[in-house]
Parts: sequence; structure tokens; C-alpha cells
Amino acid sequence: MSFGQGGPQWGPGDNGGAPDWAALAEASEARARKKRWMMIGGAVVATLAVGSVVAWGIVSANKDSEAGNKPADQLPSTADIPSEGRTPGPSFAETTPPPPLDPNDFIDSAAKDKAPLGADTLFPGRTLTFGGNTYKKGATARTADCASVGTKGLSGVLRKNGCTQVIRATYYKDSSAVTIGVAVFDTKAAATRAKEQYDFDGAVVSLPGSGVPTFCRTTVCRQTANSVGRYAYFTNGGLTNGRDASKKDATVFALGDDLQEFTFQQIKRRGEAQASAAATAG
Repeated sequence: MSFGQGGPQWGPGDNGGAPDWAALAEASEARARKKRWMMIGGAVVATLAVGSVVAWGIVSANKDSEAGNKPADQLPSTADIPSEGRTPGPSFAETTPPPPLDPNDFIDSAAKDKAPLGADTLFPGRTLTFGGNTYKKGATARTADCASVGTKGLSGVLRKNGCTQVIRATYYKDSSAVTIGVAVFDTKAAATRAKEQYDFDGAVVSLPGSGVPTFCRTTVCRQTANSVGRYAYFTNGGLTNGRDASKKDATVFALGDDLQEFTFQQIKRRGEAQASAAATAG
């Protein structure tokens, strides 16, 4: 069959050259089946894709949930969370209290040592009980002529170091008596020099009276020297019966030592009282 150039042409074939309709129908059916499988496959792929998105979404949601359930030590502190209605309290600047006043400052210099001073303030009462012993107080005296109450070398030591006054008191027990002389200077340095320069050449003049006879003028007696602050103090002790004192006379030694220690404590208390009064006054 020929329709001319350009039309369908069949070459030699079955059915005398007629089209094979059965083959064409089978080919058409095959194409239809292939199309249906392609559509089903696309749907499955789409379903798997959707499933993946949902799965990842669940994982993501779980991670978010885990992030919201932090352990207690990772949660913000309640101290960091401002509470409603909380008003900060008043704040005060830190202050450092001034250091306590030093009592030595008051007894080291006449510029600050202004409390009343006399025989009655240093040696009050009629007796002295100290170290388990009790002694009676004899005469007391006070003079600005320091050289007059020291013999030999002590007189010169008091004068050249600027002694301003000497306060004396005598205490006694039985036949033992001791006179203590407290020499007052303007500064601690002057009092210290006087103590160090005194080489026991001479002594403070013993003070009789008020029941105590003259003693330690021509007999052997015991002398001591010490200082604290602007005060130097010297003792002269012995027997009132006219005998020389010796190391066997325990009362002479005990009375001299107790009187020295008592005088030291009295001067220290003087500094403490003035420091306390100054601190109270502000």
C-alpha cells in the first residue's frame, strides 16, 4: 500500500501488510502498566520523605525537651531571679574603728601626762598589802629640789637629766623600813638615762617620821633603781634598830621588791586611766 511520498508506508509483513492490532494493543497495555508503577513508586517515595521529616521533627522535639529538663545544678539560681516587690536594704560604708590608745603614750611625756600627781595619788591609804604581805605607810614628801633628796652621785644624775620633782614615801614592817623616791622627768628618754647613769654611788635620802625612826644614814642598806615612762624610782631600805642590813634580812628584801612592783603598777595604771578617759572623750 502506498499513499505517495511522505505518507505511511508498510513494508512487507504479516496479514498481507495490514497493522498488527493485537501487538499494538499489548504495547499500549504495557505502557499503561508502566505508568501506573511509576505513579505508585512516586507515592511511596513521597510517603518516605514525609516519614523522614516527621521522624526528624520528633528527634528535634525530644532534644528541645531535654534542653528544658536541665539538672538542678544547671538551672539558674533563685538568687539570680529578681523577686517581685523586693526592695534592696540600705547599704553602709565600711568603717574601721580607730586603734585603741596606748597608755604608754600618756606616761612617756609630760605633754600628755596631765593627771593629778602627788604622794596621795601614787601611794594612797595608810597600808600597803602586796604579795601576801602588809606594810604600814610612814611619812611622805614632795619636792622640786631633786638634788636635795639624793646623796653623792645620785644627786648629780637627777640634776643633769632635768628632774622636775621627787615624791617620796616610806613603808615599814617590824624593824625593817624602805623609802622609795619617784623622780619625775619631762620625757621617757631622760628618765631612762637617769636610771642607767646611776651607778649606786649615793642613794635616795631615807624619810623618817610617822612612827619610823631615822634609818639608813650611817648603816649599810640596800638600794635599787628602775624606770617606766618618764618616771625613775629608787629605793633605800634597811633596819630601824641601828644595825647593818644583810642578805639574811628577808623582810628588807621583800619590802623593797614589793614597793618597787607596786610603784610600777601605779604608774602603769596612771597611763591606762588617762588613755581610757581620752578614748571616752572621743
